[in-house]
Amino acid sequence: MHTLIAGAAAMAATSLAVLATPTAAAAAEDCGRVTIAEMSWTSAAMLANLQKIVLNEGYGCDAELVPGDTVPTITSMTEKGEPDLAPEIWPNAAKEVIAEAEAEGRVKVATRTLEDGGQEGWFVPAYMVDEHPELATIEGIRQNAQLFPDQEEPGKGRFYTCPSGWQCQIVNENLFEAYGLDEAGYTMFDPGSGPGLAGAIAKAYERREPIFAYYFEPTPVMGKYDMVMIGGMDHDPETWDCVTSRDCADPQPNMYPSSEVLTLTTTAFAENNPDAYAFVSSVTIPNDVINAVLAWQEDNQATGEAGALHFLETYPEVWTDWVPADVAETVKAAL
Repeated sequence: MHTLIAGAAAMAATSLAVLATPTAAAAAEDCGRVTIAEMSWTSAAMLANLQKIVLNEGYGCDAELVPGDTVPTITSMTEKGEPDLAPEIWPNAAKEVIAEAEAEGRVKVATRTLEDGGQEGWFVPAYMVDEHPELATIEGIRQNAQLFPDQEEPGKGRFYTCPSGWQCQIVNENLFEAYGLDEAGYTMFDPGSGPGLAGAIAKAYERREPIFAYYFEPTPVMGKYDMVMIGGMDHDPETWDCVTSRDCADPQPNMYPSSEVLTLTTTAFAENNPDAYAFVSSVTIPNDVINAVLAWQEDNQATGEAGALHFLETYPEVWTDWVPADVAETVKAAL
């Protein structure tokens, strides 16, 4: 593990050193300073570092990371034109703000960063579905509470929901009612925290024990463990608002929609740096790839920069399609 981290750190140092060369310095004057929002969660930090490395090494930019979070970053980009890029924006809470700013020519939605979108759902381990194929559907789940025994309530099955305070806990409570899981013999268990929920899945999987739980991706958990999303649950936009409300009197069967995850840029960046913008607007990553990178980061206690370097070295078949061949060779040489 320490060897991997040291190697990634060495690659990072090499990457930074290339900027000191006269050629890169001259090119940087053309591209100029570029600010990239680095969000606090793992995938966003990796993506921010990825864009920084490619912009610096491949396009001669003077790219730097600035701290960010979804709402403050969107507000700053739409009102102040800074930062230039935000590689992982979940727009659900600010769709109208983004649409208005885009219509007014202040920002651009460059690309769908995650090819499969952000995913939320109810999951069971693949090894359980292999043994009991009926568990791949909600009807099979309803009929087999005994396969997920709750040690604290004998005779009941356990469903791991979201920790208190997460919006998904409200959704899960309503879906739990809508699908009749109480009548089917299930209890709803609060794991207490995000790490508690991830830890419960990890513990069960590594011991090949049963678990039925809510989770989401991209995450290290989904990169490490083969989990199957329960089918037979369809998203219905017409009844979704009620399902998300704590006061929903009559929740109907539903399921989480796939969430668009976007790269947002300022219009000024796009217009002033067309080549760099062409790269940024081409970045889209399959969820299974980013899950695997996040799992590697967690296993190696690696930084977002090390994760980005690991991605560039491990998945050239993904990222070299985003850039011209000469840029790809320049980035590879920097690594």
